[in-house]
Amino acid sequence: MKLFCSIGIYLAALLVLGLSGGACHKQAFLDKKPSTNLLVPATFADFQELLDNTQVMGITPVLGEMSADNFYLDYLFWQSLDVREYNAYIWAPDLYEGQGLVPDWDIPYSQVFYANVVLEGLAKITPDSNSQGQWNMLEGEALFTRAFAFFNLAELFAPPYDSLTAATDPGIPLRDTADINVKSVRATVRQTYTQLLGDLDIAANLLPPAIPVNNLNRPSRPAAQALLARIYLSVGDYKDAGNYANSVLQAYPALVNYNGLDTGANFPVSNNMPEILYQSNFLSATDVLTGLIYKGCLVDTTLLASYAPNDLRRPVYYKHLAGTNSYYLKGSYAGTVFPFSGLATDELYLIRAECSARAGLTGNALTDLDSLMSHRLLAGTFTGYSASNATAALDTILVERRKELAFRGIRWSDLRRLNKEGRNITLTRNLNGMPYSLVPNSNLYTLPIPPDVLSFNPGMQQNPR
Repeated sequence: MKLFCSIGIYLAALLVLGLSGGACHKQAFLDKKPSTNLLVPATFADFQELLDNTQVMGITPVLGEMSADNFYLDYLFWQSLDVREYNAYIWAPDLYEGQGLVPDWDIPYSQVFYANVVLEGLAKITPDSNSQGQWNMLEGEALFTRAFAFFNLAELFAPPYDSLTAATDPGIPLRDTADINVKSVRATVRQTYTQLLGDLDIAANLLPPAIPVNNLNRPSRPAAQALLARIYLSVGDYKDAGNYANSVLQAYPALVNYNGLDTGANFPVSNNMPEILYQSNFLSATDVLTGLIYKGCLVDTTLLASYAPNDLRRPVYYKHLAGTNSYYLKGSYAGTVFPFSGLATDELYLIRAECSARAGLTGNALTDLDSLMSHRLLAGTFTGYSASNATAALDTILVERRKELAFRGIRWSDLRRLNKEGRNITLTRNLNGMPYSLVPNSNLYTLPIPPDVLSFNPGMQQNPR
């Protein structure tokens, strides 16, 4: 791989935009001057190399999951953490304590930069009838990549979507050019979601309809529609969320029966499970959310207790810590020690079920829940769900959603939207006898912009904490 942007174009962008080191995280790199003899990407093969660079692509932030309620930390382990994870766990207002090089910001904006390089390169090429299909695919991949990155950033660094205030709430900088001389300015929350949803709408029409089963790091039309379903759910647009989930499931209803998995293995699930629509995982900079390695990260006791004895998700997702009553993470759909944060059909069954329940379609909601759970419970023990009304069905679906999608980078988004709706979920921690709490709709649900980014962009508004 030529790595066009890794040292030349890439570093020039980081220096001006304040992206602070991207995938490399080495201050020495920031002191280097970009080469004047860069090999500028110009061909379809070049663009595909950029989009396939898994050192940058297919990686998502961890600070949201770090701040959620799926796990608890051993006190001594917590004391050993990097400052940002140490503070994220206790919802400290001063998250970074002046430190920059925040990969949760840097990595997504690196993805945006790569996508913009590709989009601008493609704009200079007029495809013919033989190359139109490849041109469309690359354009769709770049737009998907940019939208996925923008969404992951918005879920951390912009306040939760509120239709009454979205037109004035500060969103994220919407970098739509690879020109490093263009200043980064925060858009509004409404502009942010308009941009990323627009990117995905176009991408869905350009990407191939078939899932690339041999290269799940590349997006497809079903992946774009699945991401649209996730985003619409996050903003409370349950009609569109349900419609997009349904569009995918009509063509790709695949579910894996956990009865066929080796629950005693460290990796019962793999990175090519038929449920997977798009492969991504948490960034590797975390010292916490790394299955099978850091045994000081333990599954929340309330979450663990919510799995019934016949629920195979507990032995598939978690491993018993010898000599204790605690459990920690196994390998996930990512097929590595870094948890899966991509898109899969199990999430879509839960989205469609939730949206049906919210629309009063109790029967449809329970049908989807039954479809999923019949593949998760011990053979011969599944009897089907019942609910007296749509509200009761919704409550059950939300419980199963948390259990199914734990450690997938989704819980933080759910807490933001559900508390906006009045669910009043208060998070609590206890470390060495010291209590910590995060109340619903707190400003702490929006993370601060990293200090080095603010220094590179004078006048950029910081989030209130």
